[in-house]
Amino acid sequence: MLQANEILNYGSNFNLHADDRHPAFKKIITRNPRMGQIFKIIGKVAVSNGTVLVTGESGTGKELIAQAIHEISGVPGAFVPVNCGAIPENLLESELFGYEKGAFTGAANSKLGRFVLADNGTIFLDEIGDMPLQLQVKLLRFLQEKTVEPVGGVKSKTVSVRIIAATNKDLKELVKIGKFREDLYYRLNVVPIDLPNLKERQDDIEVLVQYFSEKFAKEYSRRPLVFSPDALWVMRYYSWPGNIRELGSLIENLSILTDSDAVYANDLPEHINSTTPRSLSSQIECVMTKLPDNGVDFNDLVDSFENNLIIQALERTSWNKKAAAKLLNLNRTTLVEKIKKKGLEVKKDPEDELLN
Repeated sequence: MLQANEILNYGSNFNLHADDRHPAFKKIITRNPRMGQIFKIIGKVAVSNGTVLVTGESGTGKELIAQAIHEISGVPGAFVPVNCGAIPENLLESELFGYEKGAFTGAANSKLGRFVLADNGTIFLDEIGDMPLQLQVKLLRFLQEKTVEPVGGVKSKTVSVRIIAATNKDLKELVKIGKFREDLYYRLNVVPIDLPNLKERQDDIEVLVQYFSEKFAKEYSRRPLVFSPDALWVMRYYSWPGNIRELGSLIENLSILTDSDAVYANDLPEHINSTTPRSLSSQIECVMTKLPDNGVDFNDLVDSFENNLIIQALERTSWNKKAAAKLLNLNRTTLVEKIKKKGLEVKKDPEDELLN
């Protein structure tokens, strides 16, 4: 597993080792080239006031992208999120635009809307595809005039707000069937950002697993989990319908319920194990008998075999490196170097302090 300093948090200049990257980029854990290209777009759009439409499956991090745009822009106003699908239709208009005292039953006092609260900042309209058509008309008018008129009011207020909208739905298809206004779609889709799902980011599985393992280790006062190459292989080829959110939930579950610090493929839920190709261990067993007709990835198999042996030796010896090295017929210093290089250290060996 990668060391923490090897996790690639891409900056807008795509310099993987830059120390001057904006902190907003460091919150997005990735080493995926497509995400790197998206970060370049973020860096450019952040310095403008252009409207952004972020699309992608649920759990791919659309709000995190919106927050990054806001933070990098440096605007003095707030970042105000609104989930258009979670607020009842009859309340969404007053939430967005505010209302005057007495505008409707129960309006005992006036209330500022989210657009006013986001003045000189950013409003994030999540699940924009769920916005009712009647309210879409009012949003279009706001995009054209930049003025807000509260429910029950007669005076308009001019505000300066960047709009970032997001959806996991196909807005073009909604336009075709008459559930989303075409003119609003084009006003929102000035700068489109389409996020890949986690299945398309297989190269991010390892760094995300390490990130969540360390995160939940702190939350639950335990050592970080270390995942065997076999477990990582299975996770890499699982479809992840819930994307990053599903992966995070899995690591939290394992952090709570797993007694050992090491996670193997058979520790993963059956629905994950049952949908993946032959594991690395199975491939190794197969290769020991006969090389497959379609060949193998030599480096992956050798690295996997070596990692598995090291983890098993460390587990069997309670992470005593001297004892583990003896099991593997290695010098202790050689084993220590391999552990550091592979990022397999999760427990402290008491002998380490004596040797320092």
